[in-house]
Amino acid sequence: MKGYLDDSEAAPRAFQGGWCHSGDVVAWHPDGYIEIRDRSKDVIISGGEPISSIAVEQTVDQHPAVLEVAVVAIPDDKWGERPKAFVAPRPGQTATEQEIIRFCKSRIARFKAPAAVEILDQLPKTSTGKVQKFLLREREWAAHDKRVG
Repeated sequence: MKGYLDDSEAAPRAFQGGWCHSGDVVAWHPDGYIEIRDRSKDVIISGGEPISSIAVEQTVDQHPAVLEVAVVAIPDDKWGERPKAFVAPRPGQTATEQEIIRFCKSRIARFKAPAAVEILDQLPKTSTGKVQKFLLREREWAAHDKRVG
């Protein structure tokens, strides 16, 4: 990469120390394979425990009624943050919030399952089709002075 558009100072920061500081959380396996686990800004810290938004999304996505899903942190008075899933259903399919939560609790640790599920016609996306998690996150944290985690 030559650098960031209109930000000549960003590239040296991104490659400081000979590493690419991308904001991704990865696992580096003994065979050299690197597995992206999440974006650091998307990791949910619930009661001090990290929850990968991607791992929760992969679980929700296994539900037969789910076409697309995005998971973000929402405020929680007791735990600081909890996962919330935003789901776009498959055409002709339906699922309730509680059905999806039960589905997840049967497949992952209960504390990692979404605390809430919101069914949307479609997820907010960029012109290239990338889900705009920041819009979902901003909506959930709008009434708070600061975001935990």
